[in-house]
Amino acid sequence: MASKSAPLSIRLSPALHEHVEREARMAKRSKGSIVEELAEEALRMRRFPGIGFRELPPYRRAWVVGTPLDVWEVVKLARGLGPSELSEHFNVSAAQLRVALAYYEDHPDEIDDRIAANERPLEELQRLYPEIDTIVIDD
Repeated sequence: MASKSAPLSIRLSPALHEHVEREARMAKRSKGSIVEELAEEALRMRRFPGIGFRELPPYRRAWVVGTPLDVWEVVKLARGLGPSELSEHFNVSAAQLRVALAYYEDHPDEIDDRIAANERPLEELQRLYPEIDTIVIDD
């Protein structure tokens, strides 16, 4: 059973209220859910400086600022290549790797789900997205 959220009353400036209202309308969500999502992301970015968020829900994901890589990609590459190869081939600094791994440690399910989604077999992707043509390139 999901727990109910704790009520919180806040006052927003007129300009901020207008932005939240517009976002809620576009996303077809409540203003409260928009404010909660933004607060959650802001707290994560404060806790993990160097982590940002991109795309819109439901595709929103954590990424490592200063790189083109999402956190899940850094974690996956670090597992496969190791830190020095990751730095050499993808220009990920030791500090960027540390913040990505710290974020992963705090949010393993989120990152593991992204990694798993990326590792789906080609047959499954073709079944899910039959309208997309695929080209298989052998190494």
